[in-house]
Amino acid sequence: MIRIGILGNIGSGKSYVAKNFGYPVFDADYEVSKLYKNNKAMFEKLNKELPAYLKSFPIKKKEVIEAVLSNKNNLKKIIKIVHKEIKKKLDIFLKKNKHKKIVILDIPLLLENKINKKNDILVFVDSEKTIVEKKLKKRINFNSKIYNKFKKIQFSQVYKKKKSNYIIKNNFREKDVKSEIKNILYRIL
Repeated sequence: MIRIGILGNIGSGKSYVAKNFGYPVFDADYEVSKLYKNNKAMFEKLNKELPAYLKSFPIKKKEVIEAVLSNKNNLKKIIKIVHKEIKKKLDIFLKKNKHKKIVILDIPLLLENKINKKNDILVFVDSEKTIVEKKLKKRINFNSKIYNKFKKIQFSQVYKKKKSNYIIKNNFREKDVKSEIKNILYRIL
């Protein structure tokens, strides 16, 4: 099985690119939202760490945001607990798809949390900063303070590009993105 990890900055279109590969995608953001709704044990761990913020189950995104904004250490506490659960979900996904030729890993902080393996193929999604900022501002739940906190814990764009095997220029035009993906798949298959 070939594992392709998708890297890029917030709002660069990582999920959009991941879906266009045409192979099973592990979407960590989606898995986190399911954990917030369904995983009471994770809630209890978060509640124990941050009782002033995470008060009731299911976990409300608004409470998580308040916790992150109030104290810079809270984000690290949340990530530590949530990523343990995400790693379990990833293991289940990999077992379920073990006979697939390729799987796509759409996991924010893939490198930062050392989730990638040595042989993973890394694809960096590069997008124009102005387009990304416009897209982010259109998001209903966009919060620039949260965005800046996450940017601080991410590796730099330069570092991620250097670590990547391929770079996709995402101009948010499906035809162009699919063409770049086709070229990558041709090279690795």
